[in-house]
Amino acid sequence: MIDPPCFREVYDAHFAFVWRSLRRLGIREPDVADAAQEVFLIVHRRLADFEGRSKLTTWLFGIALRVARDRQRLAFDRRRSSGEPDLSEWEDESVDVHAAVERSEGLAVLEAILDSLPLEQRAVFCLFELDGLSTAEIAEMCEIPLGTVYTRLRLAREAFQRKSASLRARNDFAARAPVAARTLGAIR
Repeated sequence: MIDPPCFREVYDAHFAFVWRSLRRLGIREPDVADAAQEVFLIVHRRLADFEGRSKLTTWLFGIALRVARDRQRLAFDRRRSSGEPDLSEWEDESVDVHAAVERSEGLAVLEAILDSLPLEQRAVFCLFELDGLSTAEIAEMCEIPLGTVYTRLRLAREAFQRKSASLRARNDFAARAPVAARTLGAIR
């Protein structure tokens, strides 16, 4: 057994990772600080029990995943008012307003699609597609068999494609609706 790392070192080195993980697991921006605090309270209590059999980030992600799952079960996050910032914590101030609006709308669509995924699929999808982790790393991090990672990733991709196509169709219809209304008005 190795000596456990100092809590302050863990906090300083991995706070951004925990924050990003919680956001990608569906914790809303106004609630991430509370969820991160909850994760690090657990870390503080259990750090002495960390045996080093896995990577520290694997252990932290497991805690973040359980905190996100517990918060999702409580469902109070979903009843909160919308209007919180999107997934991105990096915004380029040098872009023009039109590009910033498009980016914001795109991130809102991404967040809506991710919100429609079950938490287990969302976790695997985000770790693979957004964080670029390998399936083996995800299996270790989520403490699930490799086959389960592949299944969840496939199901998440299929759901992502369906939801994406549905949103595109809805947007296409909304864009054509004013033209159709004017055409019908001219016929009458």
